[in-house]
Amino acid sequence: MLLFATNAVATPGTAIVSSWRTNNAHFHPRFSVSSAVEGLGFPAFLPKEVENIKDPSARKLASRIQRLPVTVGPSGDCIMSSCVKPLSSTQSTPTTSPLVLLHGFDSSCLEWRYTLPRLEEAGLEAWAVDVLGWGFSDLEKLPPCNVQTKREHLYQLWKTYIRKPVILVGPSLGAAIAIDFAVQYPEAVEKLVLIDASVYVEGTGSMATLPKAVAYAGVSLLKSVMLRLFVNVLAFEKLPLSTSIDWMNIGRLHCMYDWWADATVTFMSSGGYDVACLIPKINQKTLIIWGEDDKIISSKLGVVSAS
Repeated sequence: MLLFATNAVATPGTAIVSSWRTNNAHFHPRFSVSSAVEGLGFPAFLPKEVENIKDPSARKLASRIQRLPVTVGPSGDCIMSSCVKPLSSTQSTPTTSPLVLLHGFDSSCLEWRYTLPRLEEAGLEAWAVDVLGWGFSDLEKLPPCNVQTKREHLYQLWKTYIRKPVILVGPSLGAAIAIDFAVQYPEAVEKLVLIDASVYVEGTGSMATLPKAVAYAGVSLLKSVMLRLFVNVLAFEKLPLSTSIDWMNIGRLHCMYDWWADATVTFMSSGGYDVACLIPKINQKTLIIWGEDDKIISSKLGVVSAS
């Protein structure tokens, strides 16, 4: 694993290797964590396929998913937006900030099923938030799922429920979402954590101009069992088949909603995220984390080279 700590991602020069740990001095406890309720049922709005999931951590986190009303757009439309809220809070201190955990492309807050409980055990306030268009929000009345609406939705959620600068954590495409948000709303972000960051891709490229029928056919592949299993093979070594199948079911759970394909095609057709030009504008201190053997996004992209 590679760890880089910089004053900002755009700082010239060789990245500094950080001895970052979960008990880092910047992360003082500010949370009193109570145990999750054993045997708690799943929210009724989750797809029925959630019952097939076997992973105890995924089942426990799924039981905590809530939908909060978030108002977006000039017409003031309300979107019941899915997230996992902190268990409980104490008085905030000047040295700590809430963590907001984003997820990657076409995923959900269940990505954080192993990490979020450990953050809470360390006494940290952590929110796992579903990016608009993915996850488990109610999108029956489908809003635009382009970059601008995703950004505004996250801002309105932050403004309504969190209301203080956060440490924004983004893996993969979530890193691009985090950069876009931090540059547009610097008052909302104290620091950034970017994990295996997909930030040098120029949007969705030629996929933005595909005929709708072709776009829907392509998006349907994202839901396919074989593609999801193949991604697991790339991402994890020596994963037992039974575990890979279960994780595949977790990863595609949000795809069971009727509006999933429409939301994803809308995003792809909008052009997607193109944030490379925003990197020099980042002013927040940034931690970059990368798997040295990442077979999907090369760790070479995480090195800040001397100019």
